[in-house]
Amino acid sequence: MNLCLATGNKNKEAEFAKIISFNKSDIKLLSAKEFGGVPAVDETGETFKENAYLKSIALKIKLPNYVWSLADDSGLSVEILDGKPGVKSARYAGENSSDSENIQKLLYDLKKITSEKVNAKFVCWLCLIGPDDRIRYFMGKCEGSIVSQPSGTNGFGYDPIFQPNGYLKTFSELGSEIKNKISHRANAFTNFMNWHKNY
Repeated sequence: MNLCLATGNKNKEAEFAKIISFNKSDIKLLSAKEFGGVPAVDETGETFKENAYLKSIALKIKLPNYVWSLADDSGLSVEILDGKPGVKSARYAGENSSDSENIQKLLYDLKKITSEKVNAKFVCWLCLIGPDDRIRYFMGKCEGSIVSQPSGTNGFGYDPIFQPNGYLKTFSELGSEIKNKISHRANAFTNFMNWHKNY
């Protein structure tokens, strides 16, 4: 399978490449740069699933017929904030906000509400569109909690403040090897891989 990711995020590309390698798959991962880059997409969907579709279909239009389009939309959902930051995870502190700015806003918002343990989960939806134009979805999640101070230097996004259930360290402290086995994206990709093996 020739697979092209609808993302310009180098961190996500690297993460997907590692997950593919870990699964010892025959999937050939292609860069969107080979086909003119990732189209600009207004992420107007109200859910991760809707935004994943918008990104995948925009890229599929640009691809040759033998290449499959795969897009993910993912983010952090905090229980006490009614699911926020949700689909606005990457721009929680405003358009073009940095990871650090998003983290600080989230911690500030939580501090105003509680000092207790904060339950949260990372959620990922994948949208796959192939040569047959069929649309297939795969979902994954990782349950955990938010720590009060960022810790660790690996990863990206909210990794420094997210502690997955069953571990005493954040995603940033655990490192990519463990994260790529238990993360929301890894779980969604595992569901995709299970489908791929039987396709």
